[in-house]
Amino acid sequence: MVFHARKFEFEYPRPAAVMGVVNVTPDSFSDGGRFSSADAAVAYALELETQGAEILDIGGESTRPNAEPVSEEEELRRVLPVIEKLAGKTKAILSIDTMKPGVARVALAAGVSIVNDVAARRNDAAMWEVVAEFHAGYICMHALGTPQTMQKNPVYADVVHEVGGFFLERLERLAACGVAADQVVLDPGIGFGKSTEHNLQLLAGLKKFAKLGRPLLVGVSRKSFIEKLSGGKLNERLPGSLACATLAVADGVQFIRTHDVLETVQAIRMAEAIRKQNV
Repeated sequence: MVFHARKFEFEYPRPAAVMGVVNVTPDSFSDGGRFSSADAAVAYALELETQGAEILDIGGESTRPNAEPVSEEEELRRVLPVIEKLAGKTKAILSIDTMKPGVARVALAAGVSIVNDVAARRNDAAMWEVVAEFHAGYICMHALGTPQTMQKNPVYADVVHEVGGFFLERLERLAACGVAADQVVLDPGIGFGKSTEHNLQLLAGLKKFAKLGRPLLVGVSRKSFIEKLSGGKLNERLPGSLACATLAVADGVQFIRTHDVLETVQAIRMAEAIRKQNV
């Protein structure tokens, strides 16, 4: 299995890669406002690289529950200076976390190689056409509704089966738009239109997505379902996040998206080292 993102290539089997979160927003649930200036965001991103992040995921619009959308112009104002400054300073792969095709196009032209699409459940093909044009990597994430509606009583008959069906249908639609399967990573969207029980079922069922033949990405970092299960306010959710990440990697997940890069890299490298002893 291979994943291509412009000039970058991941050939499997290989160690799981960590994607560091770089939020250039005033209202993200975990670190909104901390890195709202371009210089602060760039310095933080470079620090994440030294901690072991192979991918830096830059976002200018919060996708937390009930977040308000921002205009394309405002999103670009936030992220473009960061991308332009990082493009010549880092060996890490740059990713743009956006739902807007226009933002993705500008970001790709500025040096980004991956589009992380929270709105992969979209009906129009504009985003996929941009991805195809640039031969970019594409993270196809499952979500119900929008950030404003996604946590209002999400219902599934079988969440693992339904997310798997979504992935199959998206791979077909992406191919029809010129996005090859080897450009796609699949993300079940933990916390995006899922209850605590749905999140647990997806994390327990990750192996079932392996038959799709594409790398998987899991993002559980600091999410609220951890607090609902075991307590711990926002800044106390690292142990739960690491438990999910290490179990996910043990089940074959290839990418972990996190705010806590140093701790996550250490945890998953240890899990991988132990797992090798059983091969």
